[in-house]
Amino acid sequence: MLTRRQFLKVGLASGAVLAGAGWLALRQGRAPAPGFQWLDKRAAAIVAALVPVVLEDALPADGPARKEAVKEVVQAFDRAVSGLSPAVQEEIAQLFALLGLAAGRFIVAGVRSAWHEATPDEVHAFLRRWRTSRFGLLRAGCQALTQLLLAAWYGNPASWERIGYPGPPALDGRRG
Repeated sequence: MLTRRQFLKVGLASGAVLAGAGWLALRQGRAPAPGFQWLDKRAAAIVAALVPVVLEDALPADGPARKEAVKEVVQAFDRAVSGLSPAVQEEIAQLFALLGLAAGRFIVAGVRSAWHEATPDEVHAFLRRWRTSRFGLLRAGCQALTQLLLAAWYGNPASWERIGYPGPPALDGRRG
């Protein structure tokens, strides 16, 4: 259990990292990466690292098919976030700014290596810590990331066969 002194130290350090991430994100501005509407290069790398862990067995097991599925989920995540309100987009941008900084990634997420080099075990541990955190903000961040990833995958027609979903009905009564 944390002592009060440790809690205050962690709180101050986390606050400083958050403030730094927010300042850096505002200073640098956000420009979507090529091929994306909303995700910048760092955010796309974070999402790509999360996809295989969050969707584990839902993705195809085959190498090229799995790689393509991850790419499609990242693109669908991008489309989903680009359709959200500006206020929600700003909150997600701040989350990605924090996770994109080496210090933020290490202190807040517990991931030592860059996102594109992170092992599934590191990413899984990060998500587990945030999902079970006593801090509501971390739990909300985990839920936002995982829910957007799940929606991005299950909104993809490539996932429907694996779950036995025939697709949405057409207006004339036939399946589309």
